[in-house]
Amino acid sequence: MTNQPSAPIVPKTLVLPFILVTSLFALWGFANAVTDPMVQAFKKVLELSNSEAAWVQMAFYGGYFCMALPAAMFMRKYSYKVGILIGLGLYAVGALLFYPAAITEQFWFFCLGLYILTFGLAFLETAANPYALAMGPKETATRRLNLAQAFNPVGLMAGLYVAQRFVLKNLQSDDITDFSALDEASKILIKTSDLMVIRNPYVILGLVLIGIFILFIISKMPQSKEDGGIPNIGETISTLRKNNKYSLGVMAQILYVGAQIMCWTYIYQYAEAIGMDSVTAGYYQMVAFVLFTIGRAVGTYLLRFISSGKLLMYFAIASMVFSLGTMFVEGMVGLYSLVAVSFFMSLMFPTIYGIALGELTEEQAKVGSAGLVMAIVGGALMPKLQGMIIDAGGNGVADTQILGVSEVNFSFILPLLCFVYIAWYGLSVNKKTTI
Repeated sequence: MTNQPSAPIVPKTLVLPFILVTSLFALWGFANAVTDPMVQAFKKVLELSNSEAAWVQMAFYGGYFCMALPAAMFMRKYSYKVGILIGLGLYAVGALLFYPAAITEQFWFFCLGLYILTFGLAFLETAANPYALAMGPKETATRRLNLAQAFNPVGLMAGLYVAQRFVLKNLQSDDITDFSALDEASKILIKTSDLMVIRNPYVILGLVLIGIFILFIISKMPQSKEDGGIPNIGETISTLRKNNKYSLGVMAQILYVGAQIMCWTYIYQYAEAIGMDSVTAGYYQMVAFVLFTIGRAVGTYLLRFISSGKLLMYFAIASMVFSLGTMFVEGMVGLYSLVAVSFFMSLMFPTIYGIALGELTEEQAKVGSAGLVMAIVGGALMPKLQGMIIDAGGNGVADTQILGVSEVNFSFILPLLCFVYIAWYGLSVNKKTTI
């Protein structure tokens, strides 16, 4: 047993600030979930290929990469609370940009809105994750972050519900088998209507965020300070690079986020290959999110008794097994395997985060947190690669076969390889040999 059960996860004096911070985890979970189905929506409405539609994820997760380090440098000088306020503001602006984007009907404008929106998410994640780690004893830090991250799936399920109920079900283009065969006038009418449908949840989200912004302004939040001056940023980065547990953890995080987004984004294409419509596929994604929520609760409990590295390895190995099932077992059983992966992915992000930052000082953790948030760029790059594999035989999802299975099935070799590395990282942390 590596953690002491008697140690409080959150001290009583910090319960209310902790609850406020954990609410942020639900906010970016909502953004993640409501955006994933948009890849399929934009593909249909704007007649894009799978790899072209993947620019949605490139814009969404690319914003994390570009803004994470500036956010960390800002918070080295100012407080976590100020960083959170800036994050909420940028999040709201990006969401509200969907209004003019829908009017112009330009795909790049929607991508711009997502890009700015994730500037805000980068600030929020760069602040909230290390803030949650710091709100209590170090020996319960990883459990505390897992507890905070448990609010993330709540946002995921809310986002998916909104995407299903208010977007996918109302898309006229989704009811048409061959959208490209329509005359130009019909296409324009349907395109205009569907883009307005896509716009609405983001605009409402932007207005809600303004209210949450005001709530944080009037709330008192603790801010711990380290003794002495702020260390030189170059020295801090150099120290982090020499810390193998951290630097290899950044790579693990890149691959984990890539695997997560691939498994969630392309569940729609996988379902399409077996003749399932997008709305029905969304129900399976909802089940995946429920399993993700349960898995995080189970993982948080098991961390009381099993070391974080060992448990990370076990969950990664299980993810590898179900990824193989997704690849080589076609039909509904393969879809079930893909859904099941979410249970075992649930532990990975906060556990890798906790392991990588666990031995750092607060100032090192602020910069280190930026590196781990920048690692979310894996969610931009990996889905793009998977989309290219799916497009190997054409714009469909089952145009050709690779190793005896359709290209959409084979494309899940990418998450499989990601889980192999994560299992190795967990093993290395547990053995304390290479790390």
